[in-house]
Formats: sequence, C-alpha cells, structure tokens
Amino acid sequence: MERRAKVELFEQIRRESEFGVGSIKGVARKLGVHRRMVRQALADAQPPERKPSKRARPVMRPLISFIDAILEADRTAPRKQRHTAHRIFERILAEVPDGKVAEVTIRQYVRERKRELGWSARATCVPQSYQPGQEGQVDWYEAWAELNGEPVLLQVFAMRSMVSGAAFHRAYQRATQQAFLEAHEHAFQYFQGVFRLLRYDNLKAAVRKIVRGFRRRKPHGSSRSAPIGGSRASSAHRTKPTKKAGLKARPATSDATTGCRCRRHAISRNSTRSCWPPATKMKGAS
Repeated sequence: MERRAKVELFEQIRRESEFGVGSIKGVARKLGVHRRMVRQALADAQPPERKPSKRARPVMRPLISFIDAILEADRTAPRKQRHTAHRIFERILAEVPDGKVAEVTIRQYVRERKRELGWSARATCVPQSYQPGQEGQVDWYEAWAELNGEPVLLQVFAMRSMVSGAAFHRAYQRATQQAFLEAHEHAFQYFQGVFRLLRYDNLKAAVRKIVRGFRRRKPHGSSRSAPIGGSRASSAHRTKPTKKAGLKARPATSDATTGCRCRRHAISRNSTRSCWPPATKMKGAS
C-alpha cells in the first residue's frame, strides 16, 4: 500500500473511531483492517515507516569484500583514478573467475556503498547574487477561479525579481501574445522600472508564429500572381522568369536593415514600372 493511501486510511480510522463506531473491533470490522492497524492509527496519525527487509545475497556475498577493498582504496586515490561501477565489474570478470553476476547488480551495490561512505552526500550548489534591477524571470501558470459561480481555468502571468523575490501576477483567460505584452507593461509599472535582463522559460507567447509557405498576391502590371515572403529556402528556388517582356525574376533577398523581404527586377527601356531599391539595368538598356 502506498504511503499516501495509508495516510488517508489512518485518517478514516481515526474519524470512525471518534465519530462513528467507537470501538477498535467495530472499526476493524467496518473498514476491513486488522485491529493492530487501528491501534497504530489511534496512537499516531502518521503511519510508521516500513522496515526494509534484509535479503540474503548468495551471488554478491563472496564479492562484497572484493568490492569494499576497491572502494576503500579509492578514498585516498586521486579523483580521476577512482573506479567506476563498470570498471569494478570488468575487474570482477578478470580477477574472480567464479564471480558470475550482472553489471546492474554491481552498479546498485556500488551506489548504496558510496552513499554509506558519504561520497554522494555532498551538496553541490552554485551561489547566486544579483544587483537591484539586474534580472527577472517571466512565466505563465494555471489557476482555477470562480467567476459568476462557475469554476474557470485562468492563465496567470508572473514576473519575479531575482534580488528581492517580489513577484507580480496578473490573470487572463488565455495566454495570448496581446495579454503577454500587456502584462509586461503592468509589471514594469509595478516594479517602477525595467529589468536589464529577463529570462523566459520557453514561452510560446514570446515567439511570433513562423508561417511556412507563401502568401500570394497579384503584382502591379501583371496578370499572374507572384509569391511574396516565405522562408529563405523556399523563396531562393523560385527563379522562373515572368511572362512580361523585359522582366526577369530573381531570388528573394533579405534586407539586413529592416528584416523584410523584397524582390528585385531588371527594368527594360520601355517599361514604366518602378521598384525600390533601384535595380540594375539590363544589357542593351540605355
């Protein structure tokens, strides 16, 4: 029985004993448990810890002294020269011919033995220090609220200051990008400033959706629709010439200043079409 289920059973036993049947025998009969468990529940609301059973190790018993000797020698050895569980298993295969044991069994024993020796009891932590207004964290979480008498699942925006631990919370019905940006404005007003660094935990609302494919529109002076925008790979391969005389389509290029995409065409002598930035003239054009 899991510990959580046992705690709930102990609570039911204590409630039945105080407000229900009252006797130990009656509670045991009603709930279908032993009288010993009823006495345990009445003595303490927390169930006792289960005692681990010690089982015989017929395969590991002759190898325990060999493994312990290796681990004791590793206590004084340099850190890079200590034995791993896999290396101990290889030594058992080579030095103990009768030691037929699985590697996972060696790993479990080495892990338990190192824990007993205190090798795994060291806490590893990285101290963190922040300056006022240096860094903040942003995330969404879910919360249930009662609106008009009905439970509603809300999306709560949270911005937390790393130096003080103070946090700003604002609830929305949906975690849209508009709500995301609006909550930032209210959070900055709450903190009376803007953090120099904000960390986001993989928020979809912070990333604009990337649309794969092309939007088609009909260009000026042409009866065919030309692809506009799209990804770099797909637009770079669309180099088929248009039907209009004197115009030759070129691959879409990216403007490094504005980040937009534009198409550049060569303009013939008789064409009145204009584009920006100015395209280079074709051969033979004046």
